[in-house]
Amino acid sequence: MGSYCFFADRPVGQYKKSDIGFSLSVILLLGFGLFTLYFCSQSSASRLFGDSFYFFRRQFLCVAVGFAGFLLMAMIPIKAIRNFIPALTIITLIICFMTFIPGLSVEKNGARRWVKMPMNFTLQSSEVVKMTLIFYLANYFDKQHSILLKEDRNVFKAVVVMLFFIALILLQKDFSTSLFLYTFCCIFFWCCGMKIRWIWFVGVIAALGFLYFFLSKEYRIERIISFLNPNEHLDSGNYQTMTSKRAISAGGFWGAGIGSNLVQSNKIPEVQSDYIFASWAEAMGLGGVISYFIMLGFFAWRGIKVALFCKNKFAAFSSFGFVGMIVFQALINCGVVCGALPSTGIPLPFFSLGGSSVIITMCMCGFVVNSSRCDTEDDNDYKDNEFVEIESIEGVGIYE
Repeated sequence: MGSYCFFADRPVGQYKKSDIGFSLSVILLLGFGLFTLYFCSQSSASRLFGDSFYFFRRQFLCVAVGFAGFLLMAMIPIKAIRNFIPALTIITLIICFMTFIPGLSVEKNGARRWVKMPMNFTLQSSEVVKMTLIFYLANYFDKQHSILLKEDRNVFKAVVVMLFFIALILLQKDFSTSLFLYTFCCIFFWCCGMKIRWIWFVGVIAALGFLYFFLSKEYRIERIISFLNPNEHLDSGNYQTMTSKRAISAGGFWGAGIGSNLVQSNKIPEVQSDYIFASWAEAMGLGGVISYFIMLGFFAWRGIKVALFCKNKFAAFSSFGFVGMIVFQALINCGVVCGALPSTGIPLPFFSLGGSSVIITMCMCGFVVNSSRCDTEDDNDYKDNEFVEIESIEGVGIYE
């Protein structure tokens, strides 16, 4: 007699519910992000497009798409996602190469990082690379984990793929994102068991490449100089940082409130993008800043807990990479807004205007929720493992 299950392959008694705490943290961050974008972008949207809800409306549509991606990634079996990684890698490569074709890409500020999409939307290739690279490395480390610590040559392929993707982003004149990806991947390699000497080897090679690209453009050098001497180089891209620091100070403890009270935030060019945290700090004050970091800490705690308790190594590695990347990106953005780091183009997850960022971020979070339900070494092979165990005990094949 053949086995049969109406709903799923795993037994109902072994089913593990989704991590409600992690899902709640995602909803809170996303909700406050939309709320902040709503009140901080009205002035810029009215001035540029004559519609105070222009930015908010577009972001809300992207959030709806991202929420659909969240549900999709939360429900698709993990094994099916893993089997799709080779195709996802190829698709990501195609998207990256499309940015170099003038008719298929969009140029902004002298850089081609976006691919044209329907309904006048654009897709930023580096955001897709973030998710694809973590998936690829997690899949590779899971397959090689048993011999990763013994044979260094097994790391070489992962290093080459990582550097290749980062090089493509670097050629798109996205220096900040490429440096961010390289730094986080080194941390991810180490957490997954890569030897320290390999990190030093990769670091030396990448440092030489980054140094060449850094010195090849004058504006990158000026950005570091303006960071070291902020009061003397306001014309070198440091104006946003100085104004954002004044906006944070203007918030005080209780905040200045929303709307017309955000005097300093309204002076920041493109405040709805990379410097949206300054608007949140001015409106909500110190209490709002503390509450944001509490929410971010809760998000990190629940996400890392999912990764540590997940028995599927691929899902665990991927979840850790996604949560760590989102938190690391948020900390870098806050450091830039506060003037602790040089100005970069790293957006604030869940808050900054950008459809590609919020869609990919929601897909990452959906996979983490999916991983929280995975309580077997291989999500789709649970039944087979159980049958093998029964057969070995009874000595008779019960199931056909």
